[in-house]
Amino acid sequence: MADLGPVTHRRILRNALPIVLANATVPILGAVDTGVVGQLGEAAPIGAVGIGAIILSALYWVFGFLRMGTTGLTSQAHGAGKSGEVAALLVRALMIGIAGGVLVILTQTLLFRASFFVSPASPEVEELARGYLTIRVWSAPAAIGLYGLTGWLIALERARAVLVIQVWMNGLNILLDLWFVLGLGWGVEGVAFATFLAEWSGFALAFWLCRDAFQSPAWRDWARVFDRARLIEMAAVNRDILLRSLMLQAIFVSFLFLGADFGDITLAANQVLLQFLHITAYALDGFAFAVEALVGQALGARDRAGLRRAALLSSGWGLFCVVVLSLAFALAGGMIIDLMTTAPDVRAAARDYLPYMVAAPLLGVASWMLDGIFIGATQSRDMRNMMVLSLIVYVVAVWALVPLWGNHGLWLALLISFVARGVTLGVRYPRLEALAERGAGALPPR
Repeated sequence: MADLGPVTHRRILRNALPIVLANATVPILGAVDTGVVGQLGEAAPIGAVGIGAIILSALYWVFGFLRMGTTGLTSQAHGAGKSGEVAALLVRALMIGIAGGVLVILTQTLLFRASFFVSPASPEVEELARGYLTIRVWSAPAAIGLYGLTGWLIALERARAVLVIQVWMNGLNILLDLWFVLGLGWGVEGVAFATFLAEWSGFALAFWLCRDAFQSPAWRDWARVFDRARLIEMAAVNRDILLRSLMLQAIFVSFLFLGADFGDITLAANQVLLQFLHITAYALDGFAFAVEALVGQALGARDRAGLRRAALLSSGWGLFCVVVLSLAFALAGGMIIDLMTTAPDVRAAARDYLPYMVAAPLLGVASWMLDGIFIGATQSRDMRNMMVLSLIVYVVAVWALVPLWGNHGLWLALLISFVARGVTLGVRYPRLEALAERGAGALPPR
């Protein structure tokens, strides 16, 4: 077993804060993308970049399991002192990521046609968006491969490397945006080329930061890399995480669709308030990612006390974070809403539902942190099954509350689903400590 040292507050913050800072660069890039095409003085380029980015983000999101699964499995192998398996997991993740990107490239015509069928746009916007997509899609292997590389780095507690990658990639993207669009006048295609180059450069930098894995012959131990039992385990973990994520996405998509039934003003207000949840997620991701690595390592090292300490300390910091966020939303929520929209009726509607945003971080913190704990333990079957129960609870809540209280009932149903996820995963938590005590092989890996 590896001697990884005690779990301390300093160690948790060293892992969490770089991720929080890395996440902070994401909305900045989105604002710049929109801002530079906005300087062209036409609406169509803004819509084209927005739609194109959403389509690719949705396609790449399907492969998000690669980041989570790689973190859990790698952290456990690291905790168990299995350096050969740590290297093999990186190779497997890279192969899956690159293969997934190639698949997206090969099927791009069908995928983009289906996307525009589901979300049609004006002929001008669609034409510009297709030009944007046909450029950016060629960085799909890099964008998806980065999931595996960052998951591997997080597992080894190299969060600063993840921050370096994000700052480099998004910073370069911003500079190229300004040069290609404002300097060279390339318009929407300039934004696409900027992202294409930034994603490939980010992938190259991440690969270089993982170079120590390729300094020993273990990474090309093909018998280990293609070991049938390990491949089946990885496939099962990733499958269950994907199914869990699809169900979670179904909740949020249905929330938006159901909100549309209450009119454009309510729909816009809901969209504004969902940004509060995104802010909460960006902040909590740092502590959730930290606990993934620490729990996985403790499980691999058969350290029950370390697992419990990692869960408690990380969750304590997560709780502190959401208390601060809830207070900020309560005190400054109105000002945040005013920054997001200038429409008086949307501002007024959003203020009516603002109390739900004050409550959301507090009610959701358990689900966010337990997700990280279960990802680190690779108990994805529990995540999948508890998500099924939470989805059922959400559907029942929508059925019971929306007819009575309209959009208020819809927000209550969403918050109830957060609580359901936290409670159901919490009930399964003692099993993780038992798993750590008996050793990773004592119970099924999922």
